[in-house]
Amino acid sequence: MLGNGGRRLCAAAVALAASVSTVAAANADPASPDAAPAGKELVVLGDSFSANAWDFFDQDNSCLRHGRTAWPVQLGRLMGVYGTDEMADPSCPGASIDSGPGWSLAQEAQKADKAGAFGPNTKVVTLQFGLNDKWGKNDQTLWKSLQGCVFNLVDGCDPESIDQGRMPDYNGVSGALMAKRMSNAVTYIKYYAPNARIVFVGYPELFTPGSSTVCLSIGGIAPFIQSRGRAVVEYFDRIDQAQREAAQLLGIEFLDSRALTTGHGLCSSQPWLNGVFDPRTDLDGLFFHPSSQGDAVVANAIYDRYGH
Repeated sequence: MLGNGGRRLCAAAVALAASVSTVAAANADPASPDAAPAGKELVVLGDSFSANAWDFFDQDNSCLRHGRTAWPVQLGRLMGVYGTDEMADPSCPGASIDSGPGWSLAQEAQKADKAGAFGPNTKVVTLQFGLNDKWGKNDQTLWKSLQGCVFNLVDGCDPESIDQGRMPDYNGVSGALMAKRMSNAVTYIKYYAPNARIVFVGYPELFTPGSSTVCLSIGGIAPFIQSRGRAVVEYFDRIDQAQREAAQLLGIEFLDSRALTTGHGLCSSQPWLNGVFDPRTDLDGLFFHPSSQGDAVVANAIYDRYGH
């Protein structure tokens, strides 16, 4: 049972993590501290690279659908918790750290917390965010830039596309800012799941770092090639570096998914990311997102390092 000192520490943690703790505080019974949840073994918070599915009929964005071979599903099976009450996965396509309009990190953490996800028995908490956020001097997001920049063969997607408002401002991406925007949620999770390994999961290699070419295979035969895609590649490079730095600043683990998938990006001969009806990957997979093979590599790496 918490004494007065413990209650003060709890209150301090809640104050630091106000964006996450509103729901928990509202539902807590201060007279019954022993009723706190034990926590779930595996908690997954993330965007479409975690959920790896898009439900076009989900008008309320409830995020109940997840890819059947998404890495959290495969990880849950390896840990023996998939389909049980020992796993919580509110990851959602379009999620961001805090930019909206989709689910934010804090909102996903609230959803998990309401389900009793965080407690002393929580073993692994994964975070995968950053690509869908707004950075720097414009309000553009990566998803919105697909048509105006990535698939724009006339104007291309070179660095000047930032000033033109067609591409997120990768110059505004930094590990310090990313860590600051995530700190409230991470503080909360650390406090209420004190034994958990918190893992910031990086994004896989989509395009060769430092290159200027963006590809997407259509049917495994006709590739779409954007030869002026430097801004896209640079954005992924900056996000990757920021995630590494943010994990260090936050005092959490970082899983280098890019290193695990090197040489298997969308422009490679053996891609581990889905094109459009590409028989080399998952025919019904979400394009620009990992195939079952790419997700298996990530799931196995997390299990080997943190899931036992």
